[in-house]
Amino acid sequence: MRSIYILLLTGLIAFTAPAQVLQQEPLVEKDSLPAVYDPYYREDQFYTSIAYNLVQDKPSGYSPNSLSINLTAGILRDMPVNKNRTKSIAVGLGYSYNNIKHNLLINRVGSSRSYYVDSGDTYDKNKLVLHYVEVPIEFRWRNSDAVSHKFWRIYTGVKLSYLFADKAQYSMGGTKTTVTNNDDLNTIVYGAYISAGWNTWNFHAYYGLNPLFKSGTLSNGEDVKLRTLNLGLMFYIL
Repeated sequence: MRSIYILLLTGLIAFTAPAQVLQQEPLVEKDSLPAVYDPYYREDQFYTSIAYNLVQDKPSGYSPNSLSINLTAGILRDMPVNKNRTKSIAVGLGYSYNNIKHNLLINRVGSSRSYYVDSGDTYDKNKLVLHYVEVPIEFRWRNSDAVSHKFWRIYTGVKLSYLFADKAQYSMGGTKTTVTNNDDLNTIVYGAYISAGWNTWNFHAYYGLNPLFKSGTLSNGEDVKLRTLNLGLMFYIL
């Protein structure tokens, strides 16, 4: 009987020894692979921006009312032009939303429109909303590589925008007036812009080279033009 106990004890020690050895082995991270340099990488192929719309080329008595905003979003094709891929040309397609709040009242009279600058602020709310499809073309400089996505950038270019929807609306004394499909607006607008910054945060500025309106006259004979100056932030993704 005693020999049986000794035999069982010997077997138990032999069984637990490999388990103890396995527990003492250090853990190895199999997913901790080093970053691999990719000589064919591309940068910043999606964009979105938010900006304050400062209207320029204003008629007499014109003034903003509340905050006018500009929002954009789109995709860009990055095409590097040097070996290090720090310089490139990009062409894109996007959407632009503009909400201009001001004291320029627009009304429809038959088949034409009338324009009135309400310097007395007798209206309750007034806005001009513009929707564009935009095509940006830009030259890019950055000190990036395929491993790190934190770098300085300066992107500058021109943007062509096509107006596909518009709405001018004001309310006064409980009455709401809406004007859509305004033929006095320029269907095509274009301008120059620059985006510059580090990593996520990039200052963005856009200046319209032609006015929003191609025609339209105030009662005093002054032309309605309005030119956009957008100042804000640009965010690039991937």
